[in-house]
Amino acid sequence: MRGKTKISPEDVELFRHAVKRVVPLQQDKITPVPRRPSPHPQQKYLDEQQVLRDMLSDGPDTSDTETGEELLFHRKGLQHGLLRKLRRGQLSVGAELDLHGMTVVEARDALGLFLAACRLNNARCVRIIHGKGYGSRHKQPVLKGKLNQWLQQRDEVLAFCSARPVDGGTGAVYVLLKKG
Repeated sequence: MRGKTKISPEDVELFRHAVKRVVPLQQDKITPVPRRPSPHPQQKYLDEQQVLRDMLSDGPDTSDTETGEELLFHRKGLQHGLLRKLRRGQLSVGAELDLHGMTVVEARDALGLFLAACRLNNARCVRIIHGKGYGSRHKQPVLKGKLNQWLQQRDEVLAFCSARPVDGGTGAVYVLLKKG
């Protein structure tokens, strides 16, 4: 071991002069920095909502035109037997959405969320109740025409048709969706 080195009195005086205004700490613990909250993909969520709204654009207003009693739509190449089963209500309904009492904007948003959930849950046939319009201002269906347009714009929709009377008749539709 080496011997202790001597500190000169001048160095001691210089040190005391340098630290004379220093105040001793009351504690020796360090306050931890709070953790930052985990990030939430808010912009991704907003972008997905905008995509849903854009996919279900209204197009021209057809609420004043007669849509006919029954709705029927199918994509080219769909098997006739599958369409026949859909029209007869012979396919098991995996989910249902009721649009009664909703505004057009509310119904459009609800439809987008509903179809996204159906894709996630692998629902193949669903029922959407749009109503017959008896509660609307002109006693004419408003959502029926809009739903007709919106469903035709969605790629995951293979076909849709008015439901059987026991399932809502011309106030509801069966919708056939693509497989997962």
